[in-house]
Amino acid sequence: MTSYFFVLTVGLVAGCLSGIIGTGSSLMLLPVLVYTYGPKQAVPIMAVAAVMANLARVAVWWRQVDWKAVAAYTLPGVPAAAMGARTLLALPPRAIEAALGVFFLVMIAWRRWHVSQGLRLHLWQMVAAGAVIGFLTGLVLSTGPLSVPVFIGYGLTGGAFLSTEAASSLALYVSKVATFQQLGAMPLSTLLQGVIVGASLMLGTYAGKVIVLRLHPSAFPWMLDALMLFSGLSLLWAAWR
Repeated sequence: MTSYFFVLTVGLVAGCLSGIIGTGSSLMLLPVLVYTYGPKQAVPIMAVAAVMANLARVAVWWRQVDWKAVAAYTLPGVPAAAMGARTLLALPPRAIEAALGVFFLVMIAWRRWHVSQGLRLHLWQMVAAGAVIGFLTGLVLSTGPLSVPVFIGYGLTGGAFLSTEAASSLALYVSKVATFQQLGAMPLSTLLQGVIVGASLMLGTYAGKVIVLRLHPSAFPWMLDALMLFSGLSLLWAAWR
Protein backbone atom coordinates (compact mmCIF):
# COMPACT_ATOMS: atom_id res chain seq x y z
CA MET A 1 0.00 0.00 0.00
CA THR A 2 2.89 2.34 0.74
CA SER A 3 4.26 1.84 -2.79
CA TYR A 4 0.87 2.55 -4.38
CA PHE A 5 0.44 5.67 -2.27
CA PHE A 6 3.90 6.85 -3.32
CA VAL A 7 3.09 6.25 -7.01
CA LEU A 8 -0.12 8.27 -6.75
CA THR A 9 1.63 11.08 -4.87
CA VAL A 10 4.38 11.33 -7.49
CA GLY A 11 1.68 11.17 -10.17
CA LEU A 12 -0.08 14.16 -8.64
CA VAL A 13 3.14 16.20 -8.56
CA ALA A 14 4.09 15.06 -12.09
CA GLY A 15 0.65 16.01 -13.40
CA CYS A 16 1.00 19.47 -11.91
CA LEU A 17 4.45 19.87 -13.52
CA SER A 18 3.27 18.75 -16.95
CA GLY A 19 0.23 21.00 -16.58
CA ILE A 20 2.60 23.96 -16.18
CA ILE A 21 5.31 23.32 -18.79
CA GLY A 22 3.63 20.75 -21.04
CA THR A 23 5.81 17.74 -20.25
CA GLY A 24 7.85 16.07 -17.52
CA SER A 25 5.35 13.57 -16.10
CA SER A 26 7.02 10.56 -17.71
CA LEU A 27 10.47 11.60 -16.52
CA MET A 28 9.22 11.77 -12.94
CA LEU A 29 6.92 8.75 -12.93
CA LEU A 30 8.79 6.12 -14.93
CA PRO A 31 11.48 5.33 -12.33
CA VAL A 32 8.73 4.92 -9.71
CA LEU A 33 6.64 2.72 -12.02
CA VAL A 34 9.63 0.54 -12.89
CA TYR A 35 10.38 0.05 -9.19
CA THR A 36 6.74 -0.71 -8.31
CA TYR A 37 5.53 -2.75 -11.29
CA GLY A 38 8.68 -3.82 -13.11
CA PRO A 39 10.12 -2.56 -16.42
CA LYS A 40 7.88 -4.64 -18.70
CA GLN A 41 4.70 -3.20 -17.22
CA ALA A 42 5.99 0.33 -16.67
CA VAL A 43 5.94 1.38 -20.36
CA PRO A 44 2.31 0.40 -21.16
CA ILE A 45 1.11 1.73 -17.78
CA MET A 46 2.79 5.06 -18.51
CA ALA A 47 1.27 5.09 -22.01
CA VAL A 48 -2.25 4.75 -20.60
CA ALA A 49 -1.54 7.37 -17.94
CA ALA A 50 -0.16 9.74 -20.60
CA VAL A 51 -3.39 9.42 -22.61
CA MET A 52 -5.40 10.52 -19.55
CA ALA A 53 -2.98 13.33 -18.64
CA ASN A 54 -3.07 14.80 -22.14
CA LEU A 55 -6.85 14.46 -22.24
CA ALA A 56 -7.04 16.52 -19.05
CA ARG A 57 -4.82 19.26 -20.50
CA VAL A 58 -6.98 19.45 -23.61
CA ALA A 59 -10.12 19.73 -21.45
CA VAL A 60 -8.60 22.47 -19.29
CA TRP A 61 -7.53 24.66 -22.25
CA TRP A 62 -10.08 23.47 -24.84
CA ARG A 63 -10.91 26.89 -26.28
CA GLN A 64 -7.27 27.66 -27.13
CA VAL A 65 -6.40 24.55 -29.18
CA ASP A 66 -4.81 25.33 -32.58
CA TRP A 67 -6.45 22.55 -34.61
CA LYS A 68 -4.44 23.29 -37.78
CA ALA A 69 -1.21 22.59 -35.91
CA VAL A 70 -2.75 19.48 -34.34
CA ALA A 71 -3.75 18.11 -37.76
CA ALA A 72 -0.38 18.87 -39.34
CA TYR A 73 1.47 17.17 -36.49
CA THR A 74 -0.73 14.12 -35.92
CA LEU A 75 -1.56 13.02 -39.47
CA PRO A 76 1.97 11.65 -39.99
CA GLY A 77 2.59 11.22 -36.25
CA VAL A 78 -0.11 8.62 -35.51
CA PRO A 79 1.11 5.95 -37.97
CA ALA A 80 4.71 6.81 -37.09
CA ALA A 81 3.98 6.18 -33.38
CA ALA A 82 2.49 2.78 -34.18
CA MET A 83 5.57 1.93 -36.24
CA GLY A 84 7.86 3.04 -33.42
CA ALA A 85 6.00 0.91 -30.86
CA ARG A 86 6.37 -2.15 -33.10
CA THR A 87 10.13 -1.67 -33.39
CA LEU A 88 10.57 -0.91 -29.67
CA LEU A 89 12.51 -4.11 -28.99
CA ALA A 90 14.50 -4.13 -32.23
CA LEU A 91 17.01 -1.39 -31.35
CA PRO A 92 19.48 -1.11 -28.44
CA PRO A 93 17.81 1.11 -25.81
CA ARG A 94 21.10 2.59 -24.58
CA ALA A 95 22.01 3.92 -28.00
CA ILE A 96 18.62 5.60 -28.31
CA GLU A 97 18.84 7.10 -24.81
CA ALA A 98 22.33 8.47 -25.47
CA ALA A 99 21.33 9.99 -28.81
CA LEU A 100 18.24 11.63 -27.31
CA GLY A 101 20.25 12.88 -24.32
CA VAL A 102 22.70 14.69 -26.60
CA PHE A 103 19.82 15.97 -28.72
CA PHE A 104 18.03 17.49 -25.72
CA LEU A 105 21.18 19.37 -24.69
CA VAL A 106 21.68 20.66 -28.24
CA MET A 107 18.03 21.73 -28.34
CA ILE A 108 18.64 24.24 -25.53
CA ALA A 109 21.09 26.19 -27.68
CA TRP A 110 18.99 25.68 -30.84
CA ARG A 111 15.82 26.98 -29.20
CA ARG A 112 17.56 30.09 -27.91
CA TRP A 113 19.12 30.81 -31.32
CA HIS A 114 15.77 30.18 -33.02
CA VAL A 115 14.02 32.67 -30.74
CA SER A 116 16.80 35.28 -31.07
CA GLN A 117 16.44 35.19 -34.86
CA GLY A 118 12.70 35.66 -34.65
CA LEU A 119 12.09 32.47 -36.62
CA ARG A 120 8.89 30.44 -36.51
CA LEU A 121 8.01 26.97 -37.72
CA HIS A 122 5.51 26.60 -40.57
CA LEU A 123 2.82 23.94 -41.00
CA TRP A 124 4.93 21.85 -43.39
CA GLN A 125 7.67 21.78 -40.76
CA MET A 126 5.11 20.64 -38.19
CA VAL A 127 4.29 17.73 -40.52
CA ALA A 128 7.95 16.68 -40.62
CA ALA A 129 8.29 17.08 -36.85
CA GLY A 130 5.17 14.99 -36.28
CA ALA A 131 6.55 12.11 -38.33
CA VAL A 132 9.93 12.06 -36.56
CA ILE A 133 8.69 12.65 -33.01
CA GLY A 134 5.74 10.32 -33.57
CA PHE A 135 8.10 7.47 -34.37
CA LEU A 136 10.26 8.28 -31.34
CA THR A 137 7.16 8.45 -29.12
CA GLY A 138 6.37 4.87 -30.04
CA LEU A 139 9.97 3.82 -29.67
CA VAL A 140 11.12 5.36 -26.39
CA LEU A 141 9.58 6.20 -23.03
CA SER A 142 9.24 9.97 -23.22
CA THR A 143 9.65 12.52 -26.01
CA GLY A 144 7.92 15.46 -24.32
CA PRO A 145 11.08 17.60 -24.31
CA LEU A 146 11.22 17.09 -28.09
CA SER A 147 7.65 18.13 -28.87
CA VAL A 148 7.58 21.11 -26.51
CA PRO A 149 10.14 23.27 -28.41
CA VAL A 150 8.41 22.36 -31.68
CA PHE A 151 5.08 23.85 -30.60
CA ILE A 152 6.75 26.83 -28.97
CA GLY A 153 8.73 27.33 -32.19
CA TYR A 154 5.40 27.40 -34.04
CA GLY A 155 4.55 30.45 -31.97
CA LEU A 156 2.28 29.03 -29.26
CA THR A 157 2.50 30.03 -25.59
CA GLY A 158 0.52 29.55 -22.39
CA GLY A 159 -2.82 27.75 -22.66
CA ALA A 160 -2.66 27.59 -26.47
CA PHE A 161 0.68 25.79 -26.28
CA LEU A 162 -0.40 23.43 -23.48
CA SER A 163 -3.67 22.45 -25.18
CA THR A 164 -2.31 22.08 -28.72
CA GLU A 165 0.71 20.03 -27.64
CA ALA A 166 -1.56 17.88 -25.45
CA ALA A 167 -4.10 17.25 -28.22
CA SER A 168 -1.30 16.19 -30.57
CA SER A 169 0.40 13.98 -27.98
CA LEU A 170 -2.96 12.44 -27.08
CA ALA A 171 -3.40 11.12 -30.62
CA LEU A 172 0.14 9.69 -30.64
CA TYR A 173 -0.25 7.94 -27.28
CA VAL A 174 -3.62 6.47 -28.28
CA SER A 175 -1.87 4.97 -31.31
CA LYS A 176 0.86 3.61 -29.02
CA VAL A 177 -1.62 2.09 -26.56
CA ALA A 178 -3.59 0.48 -29.41
CA THR A 179 -0.38 -1.04 -30.76
CA PHE A 180 0.52 -2.43 -27.32
CA GLN A 181 -2.98 -3.92 -27.17
CA GLN A 182 -2.51 -5.61 -30.56
CA LEU A 183 0.86 -6.99 -29.48
CA GLY A 184 -0.61 -8.47 -26.28
CA ALA A 185 1.27 -6.10 -23.97
CA MET A 186 -1.86 -4.50 -22.48
CA PRO A 187 -3.72 -7.00 -20.25
CA LEU A 188 -6.66 -5.77 -18.21
CA SER A 189 -4.60 -5.49 -15.02
CA THR A 190 -2.05 -3.23 -16.74
CA LEU A 191 -4.83 -1.12 -18.25
CA LEU A 192 -6.45 -0.63 -14.83
CA GLN A 193 -3.12 0.30 -13.24
CA GLY A 194 -2.57 2.84 -16.00
CA VAL A 195 -6.03 4.32 -15.40
CA ILE A 196 -5.35 4.69 -11.66
CA VAL A 197 -1.99 6.39 -12.28
CA GLY A 198 -3.56 8.52 -15.00
CA ALA A 199 -6.24 9.73 -12.58
CA SER A 200 -3.54 11.20 -10.32
CA LEU A 201 -1.94 12.91 -13.33
CA MET A 202 -5.29 14.42 -14.30
CA LEU A 203 -5.81 15.88 -10.82
CA GLY A 204 -2.33 17.40 -10.93
CA THR A 205 -3.05 18.89 -14.36
CA TYR A 206 -6.08 20.78 -13.06
CA ALA A 207 -3.99 22.08 -10.18
CA GLY A 208 -1.33 23.22 -12.65
CA LYS A 209 -3.79 25.53 -14.43
CA VAL A 210 -3.97 27.75 -11.36
CA ILE A 211 -0.19 28.21 -11.46
CA VAL A 212 -0.08 28.80 -15.24
CA LEU A 213 -2.58 31.65 -14.98
CA ARG A 214 -0.27 33.40 -12.51
CA LEU A 215 3.02 32.80 -14.33
CA HIS A 216 4.75 35.52 -16.31
CA PRO A 217 5.23 34.44 -19.98
CA SER A 218 9.01 34.88 -19.67
CA ALA A 219 9.10 32.05 -17.10
CA PHE A 220 8.15 29.36 -19.65
CA PRO A 221 11.42 29.42 -21.67
CA TRP A 222 13.54 29.13 -18.53
CA MET A 223 11.48 26.25 -17.19
CA LEU A 224 11.69 24.53 -20.58
CA ASP A 225 15.48 24.88 -20.70
CA ALA A 226 15.76 23.48 -17.17
CA LEU A 227 13.62 20.49 -18.14
CA MET A 228 15.62 19.77 -21.30
CA LEU A 229 18.87 20.02 -19.34
CA PHE A 230 17.55 17.59 -16.74
CA SER A 231 16.15 15.27 -19.43
CA GLY A 232 19.35 15.23 -21.45
CA LEU A 233 21.60 14.54 -18.47
CA SER A 234 19.19 11.87 -17.17
CA LEU A 235 19.16 10.04 -20.49
CA LEU A 236 22.95 10.19 -20.79
CA TRP A 237 23.27 8.84 -17.27
CA ALA A 238 20.80 6.02 -18.05
CA ALA A 239 22.76 5.14 -21.21
CA TRP A 240 26.08 5.16 -19.30
CA ARG A 241 24.92 2.79 -16.54
